[in-house]
Amino acid sequence: MNFLHHIFAFDPNSPLLFTQFYFWAFFAVVYALFAVIAPIHKEQQNRIHIRNAYLMLVSLFFYYKTSGIFLLILLFVTCSDFLIAQRIFSAKTRNKPHAAKAWLILSVMIDLGILCYFKYAYFFTNMVNDMFGTGFKVFDIFAYIGNGFSESGRFMVDKIVLPVGISFYIFQVISYSADVYRGHIKPVKNLLDFGFYVSFFPQLVAGPIVRASEFIPQLYKPFHLSRHWLGLAVFWILNGLTKKIVLSDYLAVNFIDRVFENPLLFSGFENLSALFLYSLQVYADFSGYTDIAIGVAMLMGFYLPKNFNSPYKSLNPQEFWRRWHISLSRWLKTYLYIPLGGNRNATFGTFFWIALFAVIGTWLSGSWIVGASVVIIACIVLVVALLKPERRKKIYANLNSFITMLLGGLWHGASWNFLIWGGLNGIGMIIYKWWKDMSWNLRITLMSLTFAAILTIKHFYPAPVWNLFTVWVGILWIGTCIRYIYNLLIRLFKVSKDIWLTRIEQALGTIWAVAQTFTFITFTRLFFRSGSNLDPATANHEAWETAQNMVQQIGSAWDTNMIPLIIWEYKEVFALFLTGMFIHLLPERWKRWYRTQFAMMPLWLMWIVVTICVVVLYQFITADLQAFIYFQF
Repeated sequence: MNFLHHIFAFDPNSPLLFTQFYFWAFFAVVYALFAVIAPIHKEQQNRIHIRNAYLMLVSLFFYYKTSGIFLLILLFVTCSDFLIAQRIFSAKTRNKPHAAKAWLILSVMIDLGILCYFKYAYFFTNMVNDMFGTGFKVFDIFAYIGNGFSESGRFMVDKIVLPVGISFYIFQVISYSADVYRGHIKPVKNLLDFGFYVSFFPQLVAGPIVRASEFIPQLYKPFHLSRHWLGLAVFWILNGLTKKIVLSDYLAVNFIDRVFENPLLFSGFENLSALFLYSLQVYADFSGYTDIAIGVAMLMGFYLPKNFNSPYKSLNPQEFWRRWHISLSRWLKTYLYIPLGGNRNATFGTFFWIALFAVIGTWLSGSWIVGASVVIIACIVLVVALLKPERRKKIYANLNSFITMLLGGLWHGASWNFLIWGGLNGIGMIIYKWWKDMSWNLRITLMSLTFAAILTIKHFYPAPVWNLFTVWVGILWIGTCIRYIYNLLIRLFKVSKDIWLTRIEQALGTIWAVAQTFTFITFTRLFFRSGSNLDPATANHEAWETAQNMVQQIGSAWDTNMIPLIIWEYKEVFALFLTGMFIHLLPERWKRWYRTQFAMMPLWLMWIVVTICVVVLYQFITADLQAFIYFQF
């Protein structure tokens, strides 16, 4: 009985993780029965529905083992969006666009209402209390209802716990209702088929976010697994496990987590190193999960979209967001950026979010001046857009893009640190767009003025943060001067560039752009990491304190004599970081080559490689398995 209780009961300390043996035992049992019932011909339509119903049931069990009673939330939104999508389609076919739009609004309000309740209750409660001096406290209405049914008082009503993966499946069902409204797909007729789409266990709790128009057609296709797909599936699973266990968990446990838990105990070099190592950790962790999800789905004959495309090869922040968390970036563009007006105009949504962020800025800073400044700047931007028709579309595009990045930051967490993180990424994208259209004379002038301004501020108001900016902006200024002088000499002496000079120039330019983009993205991660893994009730205070302490350490004077000793002390950590970055930066054609070579191995050789990899992975498993970072989102 104890064994059965362990198998079927929910244990919050033992969720089903891809890195646990328990998950692979679960998947082996699921796959064995799947192999018996999976349809292999188009004529086996009944077996297709049986397969979908079976995978829905095992997916619900998987989510129950991960989140317990929160399974009811998943079931509710599944039923809600299934029924409402039917009403949307019915209204559209009867030529009642207003009714269809009303049903869509209802669907979005229900879905976002649930998401906001669980994810942002603390954030907005604290904001209202601070602004108006009230004493409101969060209240878990779902726990209260549960206590009423059970009459046991087992659920805490004064604390709201965030269900695992709620952000992912909420966005997924919103995309379904929106695609039905837009006529991109027809609604699913069978609730079990739709439930399978929403709850498919490989990508349920951490994505990728699967768009209905891409996945639902796969619901009605028979099972097919070619020899090549089998090899690729095994490769993706091993690749993901290696990223997660060897890179992410090892770097976190042996270095990163120690520094972030108490930055003041570590030197400036160690704090800076922790930031750069965290960039690799979060990539290896999240893309590792995606790789495993893609591989597991492929074994069952389903295709999940690619979610990462070597993001640290990006030449600018805009390209980075086309390579990082691709499914979220596409969702935000399709269902937020374009409805806001995209690169065409500003809409009511644009003004609404400006006003809301002005209120949030007022609360965070404790000063009405900040909120007023946001509104004034926005008004100036809009007036310029009205007076400059030739620049209007670009201004609107930048404004909507910035709002989208702020909301993307808020999606990651109910903490102002995530807002800062999203805002910095938005600013980085806008600056890049302006920079690439500038002449070299304007570039060198602006960089010189910026560097001079920071030096002046540092002189009159010395602080670690200005030391940090002095070094960073100084490096950018030197690089800009070198490029400016080089271009000037080329023009003055009318040097004709041969193919080798052009290639060298392009290579150096690529290295410089990649290094600066990676540094910028890493700096923004200071706010991302310091706001993660925290209790929502205290997240804002703790996140700000961690960020402050890290900036203080990085911006203070370094004892350079200690750097070689630190590197030697953590030689395995730094060696692993360099190895991970080297593999990440390999050309895509090389990665495609060794991926294909693995997939085409003879089966006996493939299983030998798999066995060796499993043995190696086992050596890296820590005593306390680390949950995937994006489970909390």
